[in-house]
Amino acid sequence: MSAQVLRTPLTELVGIDHPIVQTGMGWVSGPRLTAATCNAGGLGILASATMTYDELEVAIKKTKQLTDKPFGVNMRADASDAGQRCDLLIREGVKVASFALAPKKDLIAKLKDNGIVVVPSIGAAKHAVKVASWGADAVVVQGGEGGGHTGGVATTLLLPSVLDAVDIPVIAGGGFFDGRGLAAALSYGAAGVAMGTRFLLTSDSAVPDSVKQEYLKRGLTDTTVSRKVDGMPHRVLNTDLVNSLEKSSYARGLLAATKNAMKFKAMTGMKWSTLAKDGLAMKRSGDRTVQQIIMAANTPMLLKAGLVEGNTEAGVLASGQVVGMIDDLPSCQELIDRIMADAVKRIDALGAFKA
Repeated sequence: MSAQVLRTPLTELVGIDHPIVQTGMGWVSGPRLTAATCNAGGLGILASATMTYDELEVAIKKTKQLTDKPFGVNMRADASDAGQRCDLLIREGVKVASFALAPKKDLIAKLKDNGIVVVPSIGAAKHAVKVASWGADAVVVQGGEGGGHTGGVATTLLLPSVLDAVDIPVIAGGGFFDGRGLAAALSYGAAGVAMGTRFLLTSDSAVPDSVKQEYLKRGLTDTTVSRKVDGMPHRVLNTDLVNSLEKSSYARGLLAATKNAMKFKAMTGMKWSTLAKDGLAMKRSGDRTVQQIIMAANTPMLLKAGLVEGNTEAGVLASGQVVGMIDDLPSCQELIDRIMADAVKRIDALGAFKA
């Protein structure tokens, strides 16, 4: 076995060298990080939920200037302009469309008919079965260890439950950061791993260095799954702001969210009618309450304050539990080379257990 190559259904499906995915993190996964991941042989994914349509168009073109490798774009399936964004991906020849919420069957068919690989993220086996029946090419499964919006089932249980339920490639997320994790995921039957926090903590990430140092100080117990950020379970670093949010009243949180909705509207140039359409789409696509929909505006603004502006006192820092295992800031090339060498070494070593 080569020290640098592991061929899996994911690498074959997307046309990448290594079964490693950099997830689409809002405010973090821009052209620079995405292209650096791709140039290192992995699959980089642009995060478009915090971009306007025009910003996404610019970001895609910039990424294409920085790499000639396949890359993806993460989108909100419930966005009012989701169809328009998919048309943009088709025109620009983007290889992968990933979704935090499952896209509808007709949207999947449209993307696939135009040669785009469709990869939704799911949090339960039943959801994987549904999107597979709709034609999804692969799924990302994030266990409860993962950062940002997350579920309550650990990767070690969620992953095998999904692998038993579908026959499309399954990408494991939540708790991965090194070659041991990749080897373990492949032994389960996964086609690769997806990592967010580990790629955020690289030299290619545009997150301010002061914020990266804040992450590097943290241990395995220094994250919280909070519902006070946007009404949904959201794993973030423990900070004074998060602690105050956890102690705040529901009315106070709703008021803050309403103010952030106004800031988000001003920042993106979105019309109130567009925000309303997005809210109605979110309501139809899931079981969110009206209050949760309003609170959803908290996420982009609080993440922007922390991850872009470097204001850790006024912002929220999404993070997986894996933050407690990370102590350096390698380049994407160094990181992926290291993971691959270690994974291959560990897989080869398993042969010693054969009788």
